[in-house]
Amino acid sequence: MDPISFQLDTKNQWVCLVRLLSNDPEWLSAKVKFFLPNTDLGSRNEAPDPTKRVFLQLRELHAQGPATWQAFIHCVCMELEVPLELEVLLLSTWGHEGGGFPSPLETGEESEPEPQLSHGLKRPHQSCGSSPRPKQSRKQYLELAKKYLQLLRTSAQQRYDGKLPGPGQPTAFRQAYIPTILQWGRATAPFNPQEGASMGSPRAEDGMDVSLQDLFNTRADKGPRVTVLLGKAGMGKTTLTRWLCQRWADGQLDRFQALFLFEFRQLNLITSVLTLPQLLFDVYLSPEVGSDAVFQYLEENASGVLLIFDGLEEALHPCSGRDGTGPEDPGPALALFSGLCRGTLLPGCRIMATSRPGKLPDCLPTEAATIHMWGFDGPRVEEYVGHFFSTQPLQEAALAELRVNRRLRSMCAVPALCRVTCLCLRHLLPGLSPGQSAALLPTVTQNYVQMVLALIPPGYRATSSLMGLGEVALEALETGKVIFSAKDIPPSVMAFGAALGLLTSFCVCTGPGQQQIGYAFTHLSLQEFFAALHLMVSPSVEKDALARHVTLNSRWVLRTKARLGLLDHVPAFLAGLASFACRPFLSQLTQQGEAWVGSRQAEVIQALKKLATRRLTGPKVIELCHCVGETQEPELASLTASSLPYHLPFHNFLLTYTDLAALTNILERRDTPIHLAFEGCPLEPCCPEALAGCGQVENLSFKSRRCGDAFAEALSRSLPTMRSLKKLGLAGSKITARGIQHLVQALPLCPHLEEISFQDNQLKNQEVLKIVEVLPSLPWLRKLDLSQNNVSTSTLLCLTKAAVTCPTIRMLQARKTDLIILLSPLAEAAAELHGSPDLRGNASQSREAQRRSLTLRLPECQLTIYDVEILIAQLRECPYLDEVDLAGNQLENEGCRRVAEAASQWHIARKLNLSDNGLSVAGMYGVLSALSTCRTLADLHISLKHKTVVLTFAPELEEQEATQERAVFLDSLMLQMPSELPQCSPRIRLAHCGLRAEHLERLCAALEGSCRRGHLDLSGNALGDPGAAQLARWLPRLGTLQSLNLSENGLSLDTVFSLAQCFSTVRWVLHLDVSFDSQRVILRGDRRARDLPAGGPLPEFPAGAQTSGIGQPCTPRSFCLTECQLEPLSLANLCETLEKCPGPLEVKLSCVALSDQSLDTLLWHLPRLPQLSLLQLSQTPLPTWSPFLLARLFGLCPQVQKVDLRSLHEVTLHFRSSSEQKGGCCGRFTDCGLSQDHVETLCKLLGRCEDLSQLDLSANQLGDDGLRCLLEWLPPLPISGSLNLSGNSMSQESALCLMETLPSCPRVREATMNLGLEQSFWIHFSREQTEQTLRLTECIFSPEHMTRLAAGLSQAWQLTELELVRCCLSLEDLAAFLSLVQRPEGLLSLRVEERWMGRAGLLALSQVCAQASGNVTEISFSETQQQLCIQLRFPRQENPEAVALRLAHCDLDTHHSPLFRQLMDRCTWLRRLSLSQVNICTNGSRLLRSFLSLSELREFRLASSRVSPEGQAYLASGLSHCHQLEELDLSNSQLGKEGSLVLKGALEDKCWLKRLDLSHFPLDDSTLAVLARALSHTTLLQSLCLSRNDIGDTGCYHLSKALRAAIRLEELGLSHNQIGDTGAQHIAAILPTLPELRKIDLSANGIGPTGGVQLVESFALCKHLEELMLGCNPLGDLTALRLARGLPQHLRVLHLQSSRLGPEGALSLGQALDGCPHLEEISLAENNLAGQVPHLCRGLPLLRQIDLGSCKIDNQAAKPLATGFVLCPALEEILLSWNLLGDEAAAELARVLPRMDRLKRVDLEKNQITAYGAGLLAEGLAQGSGIQVIRLWNNHIPPDVAQRLQSHEPRLDFAFFPNQPQAPRGP
Repeated sequence: MDPISFQLDTKNQWVCLVRLLSNDPEWLSAKVKFFLPNTDLGSRNEAPDPTKRVFLQLRELHAQGPATWQAFIHCVCMELEVPLELEVLLLSTWGHEGGGFPSPLETGEESEPEPQLSHGLKRPHQSCGSSPRPKQSRKQYLELAKKYLQLLRTSAQQRYDGKLPGPGQPTAFRQAYIPTILQWGRATAPFNPQEGASMGSPRAEDGMDVSLQDLFNTRADKGPRVTVLLGKAGMGKTTLTRWLCQRWADGQLDRFQALFLFEFRQLNLITSVLTLPQLLFDVYLSPEVGSDAVFQYLEENASGVLLIFDGLEEALHPCSGRDGTGPEDPGPALALFSGLCRGTLLPGCRIMATSRPGKLPDCLPTEAATIHMWGFDGPRVEEYVGHFFSTQPLQEAALAELRVNRRLRSMCAVPALCRVTCLCLRHLLPGLSPGQSAALLPTVTQNYVQMVLALIPPGYRATSSLMGLGEVALEALETGKVIFSAKDIPPSVMAFGAALGLLTSFCVCTGPGQQQIGYAFTHLSLQEFFAALHLMVSPSVEKDALARHVTLNSRWVLRTKARLGLLDHVPAFLAGLASFACRPFLSQLTQQGEAWVGSRQAEVIQALKKLATRRLTGPKVIELCHCVGETQEPELASLTASSLPYHLPFHNFLLTYTDLAALTNILERRDTPIHLAFEGCPLEPCCPEALAGCGQVENLSFKSRRCGDAFAEALSRSLPTMRSLKKLGLAGSKITARGIQHLVQALPLCPHLEEISFQDNQLKNQEVLKIVEVLPSLPWLRKLDLSQNNVSTSTLLCLTKAAVTCPTIRMLQARKTDLIILLSPLAEAAAELHGSPDLRGNASQSREAQRRSLTLRLPECQLTIYDVEILIAQLRECPYLDEVDLAGNQLENEGCRRVAEAASQWHIARKLNLSDNGLSVAGMYGVLSALSTCRTLADLHISLKHKTVVLTFAPELEEQEATQERAVFLDSLMLQMPSELPQCSPRIRLAHCGLRAEHLERLCAALEGSCRRGHLDLSGNALGDPGAAQLARWLPRLGTLQSLNLSENGLSLDTVFSLAQCFSTVRWVLHLDVSFDSQRVILRGDRRARDLPAGGPLPEFPAGAQTSGIGQPCTPRSFCLTECQLEPLSLANLCETLEKCPGPLEVKLSCVALSDQSLDTLLWHLPRLPQLSLLQLSQTPLPTWSPFLLARLFGLCPQVQKVDLRSLHEVTLHFRSSSEQKGGCCGRFTDCGLSQDHVETLCKLLGRCEDLSQLDLSANQLGDDGLRCLLEWLPPLPISGSLNLSGNSMSQESALCLMETLPSCPRVREATMNLGLEQSFWIHFSREQTEQTLRLTECIFSPEHMTRLAAGLSQAWQLTELELVRCCLSLEDLAAFLSLVQRPEGLLSLRVEERWMGRAGLLALSQVCAQASGNVTEISFSETQQQLCIQLRFPRQENPEAVALRLAHCDLDTHHSPLFRQLMDRCTWLRRLSLSQVNICTNGSRLLRSFLSLSELREFRLASSRVSPEGQAYLASGLSHCHQLEELDLSNSQLGKEGSLVLKGALEDKCWLKRLDLSHFPLDDSTLAVLARALSHTTLLQSLCLSRNDIGDTGCYHLSKALRAAIRLEELGLSHNQIGDTGAQHIAAILPTLPELRKIDLSANGIGPTGGVQLVESFALCKHLEELMLGCNPLGDLTALRLARGLPQHLRVLHLQSSRLGPEGALSLGQALDGCPHLEEISLAENNLAGQVPHLCRGLPLLRQIDLGSCKIDNQAAKPLATGFVLCPALEEILLSWNLLGDEAAAELARVLPRMDRLKRVDLEKNQITAYGAGLLAEGLAQGSGIQVIRLWNNHIPPDVAQRLQSHEPRLDFAFFPNQPQAPRGP
């Protein structure tokens, strides 16, 4: 087209366009306002000619450039009814890039002058503050300022005229402002301090004004200058700031003369530095003239200036390190903000900033006030909806939808979402049925989708526009951009956004005098929605890139980020778009089909599933709940809910109602309870309402100072609906009386509450009392915590009265700021009373369940004597008290006396604490006198130095009845724990009270009658020698005591010796323990652990009692003196004093040093002490010749029974009583440095002893020479027991010497020598000549020693057994040794163990046997055990019959014939052949056949061995000729297919067979038939074992028929087969025909109750049955009950492990076994006894082992179990592993261990014992127990503690693999 035509067309278009727009001038004005936000067109709008006004407006739009003009043209075509021809013409000419863009002047229209710009745009830039200020008069100065202030108000009215642009409405739409919830944060609110939040009630005449007046009134001048408004996105922060500007412009905030509003998102565009005047005038609004004068006026009147900064979190540039000192100093915008906040710029002005929660700039002063801006509560939502909808029907319909749709109502709590929701409802309501909004608007994302669909004009294809908006939004967010220019947005997209109200426009200042038009989405969340939409539908976005955007942003990160992220809500929108409901919308938008969209949605869902299974922090959990809720995927919600931990904490981040609603929505999918803990989180006041109806919350706790009365009111509405809530915590809040009133009304509606905490809530007296008043209405409540509140003494006494009267309160504890009430639920007590079988069966326990015992702890409560009088009166009404603690008060002497006097009348079960109450010595007498009549006092502890006064009481008599009945029988057998027997012996401790001798008279008068066989502790006083002597004289006046402690009283040694006279003068004194250096002096009687305080160490057990001449037991007295230096004179005085003491007497001394003269003095006095039973010197250095002095005692002092000397530092002498018969003496001289030079002297002294039963010389330095010398002196030594020579550095020379000496020592019974790493050498004697046994281990003999060893053995005719274990003998050495041994007659057993024997084979060892010089009668060989055992008989004799029989069956090769002849010559009298774990080749089988052909062979054993296929025939042939065989063992041998052939030969014609073992033998049908036929002829059979042979019911049938002939059968083993109930019936049928049966093993055979009952009935008919093993069968309780009715009379062993026994069967069986006289072993392991262990009342006298492992035995069953153990005196092994035993059980076991003399092993593996329980067991072992090991693996004991315990007590074994028990030392 030529230019002229183009101009003509353009002119026509202008004419048409002007004519079109003249019909809708309001629409045009709105668009001009959008594209030219700061242009003042008032003069143009007032033009009389409408056409001219339209033309002027179009010129202004056209002047902005092509981008703006093109966007406007698109708006015209999209929004107005434009003829098609004109629309095509407009779009083709001006609607795209490259189109013509002529000036409107070219159209020929009259040129008009430029329109005036609005303020800030119409004047050229002038540099503010750059030139000197001109002098002006005061009047001119004020006039300029007045004009500028008026200009500010006018500008604000134009900018913020109440029109709130947003989606779906034109710019001119006016929406009433609804105030949100405001809550004060860090700084104290300037209004009423009792109110935690200003709710700004909208029902007030002007609710917002109320809040603003409180915020900016004159009283606020004294508060912080800087206020920070914090709120999450969409809460209305920007709306509030603009509303404040509009109200100020209208004159509402009249206290401010000037108000400036800045947005950081616009300030970020300014790249140059600014001064403050430039910020105020160039960026915001400049004066017409006189800018300097105006700024001067603002400085002088700064208190009337308010500066508002919106979007502080968007500030880009950090604060500079140095703020400007004056207005002329330039800097970035944030630096100017910093100067304003710190007062360096415009000092005195008010600053208000808005920000999202997170890290705030450091430039903010610490005193800045913080306000949290929350969303809408219910009334505000309804008011907003009422203003939004113009008609009454629509209002009612919208409110009805919100009331029934909880999810939609929760979304409306966010003002921005509330607006979106209203837009959607306005569009949907006309065609919506009631309640359908829940389906159409279920999520935030779908609200946005519905909003966009509602805004799109009908028939408009918006696909490309939506896609374009999404692309623009995502690109901007990824680059951190939220403000666009006209060039950033395509015209069509711009027009679309402007038409739908999705975009907004404003003037942007990029620098002084530099302004442009900026565009942005109406809200950042809208931009994030379109960005997520682009990610979901754009084909250019790959799936992995899509999944990478599904992330969770922790809000904690914001505390370290300088700027808020712009993509935080994109994951939630992606999750919402991934819902199935959005799929049609997305498919229509993409034109790709639902399959393509579904795959992208699945990618998002999968990413969320991965996040749901991770361990997330609290903020990320909330973000995840939002995302999962948006998806509407039930499976994903269930996965998320189940993945949450039980304890879900939320710490220090802001939470809103919407957040908790999202969390509650997820928790509804959870099956298990959860604990929600909110600590330090700013919480929206109404957010607890979101938890309403959440039945999964079991524990709910809040801890935040920001929780006030409004929060409590909201919480009170939700609590009754949380049906599973058990624990409620509300701590550290600002709740007042109003909030407590709401909670008190709600608590009775929560009947399942078990724990309530109102800590640190600044509650006053009345509030506390109101809470306590509600306790009776909470039947399950266990704890109420009211700590750190304001409670007075009078209120505390009211609480004590309530505790006395309220039946559920068990404890009241108040100390300083603590106030805790513990309760015992009435419902639970009733259930226990009526439901527990134990309570029903025990009247005393029923009474205890009905009784309530109160604990009252009131320490440091400033109680005076007057308060205590009130308390005493209250407690008289309390029937039972458990504990009363009044420590740290102000009672003084009189108050303590009154309380002690009242305590005698109270029913206190435990203790009364009066410590730190100002008690003196004079007051102590009053307390003692007041307690003289108290019969339940168990312990009185007074220490004036430590300000301690504690009274402990024993249970009253009615509580002790049942316990005493149980204790009558057990008292003579065991020690009792403190909880078992009453504390009948009081303990009075008056330690560190400053008592002197002059105080004793009055003290003894006060104590008379108070001790009553108790304990008196006067330690730590100043009695001195006079006081001790005086007290010794007055002891009889005090009655019988259990102990008297005089430690730390400055006593001398002579006074200590004089106290020993109390043995004679005071009958109860039996023990005197003195540690002189540490001043420990204690006189004790013979009381046991029951009188010690609970929790104390286990007592030392007294030594064994001796018997007086008339047969009555005499308790030994003991004198123990340690840490002293005993000179001869002092020692003599001590002995003279002890001579007057009655006996038996034990003396234990531990001296720093003992001189030779002192030792002589002590030994010289020994004959003068006939009553002496024990003398011990411990930790006392002794001279080197002390062994000779002590050995001489055997001859000098006949009553010496045992001398025990260790390491020359420990010596113990045991003495016989005068009435005791003479017996053997024992001498132990270990580690004394004895060598060869000492042997002769020592032996001469020991030879004077008549009977030396044991002699221990181990760990000395004898060596080989010393041993030779000792062996020479051995015959005359009168040793009758054992001699221990271990650890004396001996070699094989000593072994040879021992062999050579044996002939001269005929009384030697056994000698054992081991020269390995741990050398041991024991010789055991008999009183008469006997056969001898010699065992030599690791003696390392060489071939040269064989001759000497054989010669010694040949001479030792009494030596019948010789063992050579790992002595390095080779095959040749052994053969030579056997050939050299020659004896005149008798038997010799030789056992040799060497490693090479596992490889030698049968033939090689047969060569050794062939070299023997005597007849071989027994051969036993095992390859795995690497040992050979042979028995020789001398002299060697021929058996011609056997030789002839042997030669008849000999077919060995000629090469082996000489060997064979020699071997058969030696084995003609072979009676026993045992081969175990041997591989036998063909030649070996031939040799074996020859052995089996010997006529004397009676026993053959081939166990766990392998025979070659060729050799099985030889084996069968040999067995067929063994007619005299009596015992045959083929167990576990691998005989292959020829097993039946071998078995046939083995059993054919075996009429003498008595024992047959075919365990794990391959018994198939054929072999079983052979066995059955053979058994029918073995009438002498006594033992048959067929275990592990897969024998079923058919096999049992044939076997039962075959056993009818075995009438002498005693043992039958059929374990680990497949017998079942049918096979058990066959076995039961045959048992009555076996009268001699003694043992039967049917373990692991699948026998159920049916077969078990029939077997049990048959067992009753077996009169001689002793061993019954039925374990690993599902027998059940029925079998146990039948067995209990008919136990075999002679039962010794019973195995029922893993038999599915329950408590009923176990108890009945235990009752039947109780008192069984023959029972030795019982196993009930791996049965569910549920704590009901068998109760033994009569005991089992022969029981050696009991196995109760893995039976679920707990602490409750431990006491009767331990009681039963004591009644089994022969018990050696207790197995209690894999149970539920804890420290209580350990205490019970420790209590009885010292009484079980034969016990060797206790297994407590895998229980719940802690270090305390292990310590108790160690103490029990230390009291003389003979236990070798206690297994404690896998208990609750730390490794370091276990190591320390084991080092102290090695018998405690904590390892996984059991340690080998130490071999007993001695016989």
